[in-house]
Amino acid sequence: MASNPTTSIFIGSGPGGEHPQQLELKRANRHGLIAGATGTGKTVTLQGIVEGLSAAGVPTFLADVKGDLAGIAMPGAATGKPHEAFAARAAEIGYTDWAYEGFPVQFWDLFAEAGHPIRTTVSEMGPLLLSRLMNLNEVQEGVMAIAFHVADKEGLMLLDLDDLQAMLVNIGERADELTLEYGNVSKPSVGTIQRSLLQLRAQGGDHFFGEPALDLEDFLKLDDSGKGIVNILAADKLMASPRLYSTFLLWLLSELFELLPEVGDADKPKLAFFFDEAHLLFTDAPAALLEKVEQVVRLVRSKGVGVYFITQNPIDIPDTVAGQLGNRVQHALRAFTPRDQAAVKSAADTFRQNPAIDVTRVITELKVGEALVSLLLPDGAPSPVERTLIKPPRSRVGPLTPQERGVMIQTDSIGAKYDTLLDRDSAEEILKAKGDEAAAAAAAVQAETDAQKAAALQAKQDAIAAKEAARAKLADDRLAAQQMREEERRQKELEREQARAAREAAKPTMTDKMMQSAGRAVASSVGRQLGNSLLRGIFGGLMRGR
Repeated sequence: MASNPTTSIFIGSGPGGEHPQQLELKRANRHGLIAGATGTGKTVTLQGIVEGLSAAGVPTFLADVKGDLAGIAMPGAATGKPHEAFAARAAEIGYTDWAYEGFPVQFWDLFAEAGHPIRTTVSEMGPLLLSRLMNLNEVQEGVMAIAFHVADKEGLMLLDLDDLQAMLVNIGERADELTLEYGNVSKPSVGTIQRSLLQLRAQGGDHFFGEPALDLEDFLKLDDSGKGIVNILAADKLMASPRLYSTFLLWLLSELFELLPEVGDADKPKLAFFFDEAHLLFTDAPAALLEKVEQVVRLVRSKGVGVYFITQNPIDIPDTVAGQLGNRVQHALRAFTPRDQAAVKSAADTFRQNPAIDVTRVITELKVGEALVSLLLPDGAPSPVERTLIKPPRSRVGPLTPQERGVMIQTDSIGAKYDTLLDRDSAEEILKAKGDEAAAAAAAVQAETDAQKAAALQAKQDAIAAKEAARAKLADDRLAAQQMREEERRQKELEREQARAAREAAKPTMTDKMMQSAGRAVASSVGRQLGNSLLRGIFGGLMRGR
C-alpha cells in the first residue's frame, strides 16, 4: 500500500493492507490529535506523518522534547532489531514502497545550544502572553497592558527584558500621572511584575527576547528537491521551564496567524505545526488564554496551517479546542484510575463509530505501534474509526550525535543569520538618556539654586561678619578709649604722686626744724634786740627833735 504524495499521506492499515488510512493533504489543515500512554508509539506516528508531509512539500515545525525526533534528518539503519521490526511491519501492512531516507532539517533552540537561536521582541510577544508567561493576576496584567500602551504611544520599542524592566520603572515613577488616564497603576503590582521578570530571567527567558527576531518565512521553506523543511525545536532543556515552552509555542502560532494570508482550503497546508506535551499549554491556563488558544486554532486553519496536538491523555485538551481536531490517532490508554477510565470514555466518544469495533474496549487493548485512527475524508467528513497498524518510519528513530547535529546546523540555509545578538537603542536606552537629560537639567537647576543659596548665605555671612567687625571695632574703640582714660588716670595719679613726692621732698627734716627753731629763736632774740634798738633809735630821734 502506498499513498499518492501529491494528495494524501499513508498512515497505516490493518493486516494485509486492509482499511488503509490516508491523511488527505487538502484536509491536513483541519488539525489533529495524536494521543496515547507513554511508550505506545506516539513518536513513531508523529515521525511518519512529518515524513509524509515533508515528501509532499509541506514544511513542518515540531518540538523535540526527548531529543529523538532529530533522527528525521538521517536515514534509518538497515540493520539491528528496529530494522527487523520495521521491515516486518511494512510487509504486514503491504507498505511496498517503504525505504530508508533522511529529510531536510533545520535545528532551533531558544538557548542557542543545539540549534539556531530563536528570538522575538517583547512587543511582538504582547502583554497577554507575557502575563501568562509570568503567571500574573488580573491586576498585574492590567499594569502590564498599561506599560505596553504607554510604550507604544511614546514610541518606545520594547525589544528585550531590559526594555520592559525600564518601562515598568518609568510607569511606576509616573503612577500618579498615568492613573488619571489609564486607571490605577499600583506600585506594589509593578514590584511584583519586576520580581516575576527576575524569575523569567532565571528560567532563561532573556535568551528568547531580543533581535534579530525570528523571520517566520524561514519556517516555510522547501529544499532544492521540493521537500518541506522540518524545523525541529530542541525542547529537552526548555521542558524544565514549561511555562516558557508553552507560551513560546502559542506565540509562534499567533504570529503565523498574523503573518500568513488567507488561503482557505488549499491543496496542501503551508505549514504543519506539532505541539508535543500539549497538556502544558492548558494546565492552569486562565480563561483569557484558553480563549486565545481556541481562537488561533479555529482561525489559523484558513491561513493554511495545520495544528497537531500530541499528548498522553486526550482529556488534557479542552473541549472547545478538541472540537476543532478533525484527524485523530489514538494509541493505547490504560484504565487504572477513575481519571484514566474517563479518558478512555472521552476518547471513544470522539470517534465516528464503527459497528465492527468496540472502541472503549479496544483502546485499552492496543499494542505498541497500533492505534485507532479516524481521518477526514476528501469531502471533509470523518472516516469511521479503524484499528490500524502504524507504518514504519523511513528516517532514523533516535537522536543524532553531536557531530551530526553540528554539521547540519552549519550547512543549512539559515547560516549565521541569527547568531549575533543585536542591541539597538530602544526603551531602556531612550529612557536612560531622558533620565540623564532630566538629571542633568535638574542638576543644573539645583546647581543654580545652590549657587543662589550660597550667594545669599555668603551675603548673610558677610553682613554678619560686617556687623561683627563693626561690633569688634566699637569694642576696640571703647577699649582704646577706656585704656586712654585709664592711662590718663594713671598719668594724673602719677603726677599727683610726683607732686606729693615733691612736697614731701620739700618738707624740712627734724634737724632742719631744730636749726630753724634755733634760728628762729636766735633770730627772734636778735630781732628783738635789733627791734628794740631800732625802736629806741626812732623814739630817741623823736625826742630829740622836740
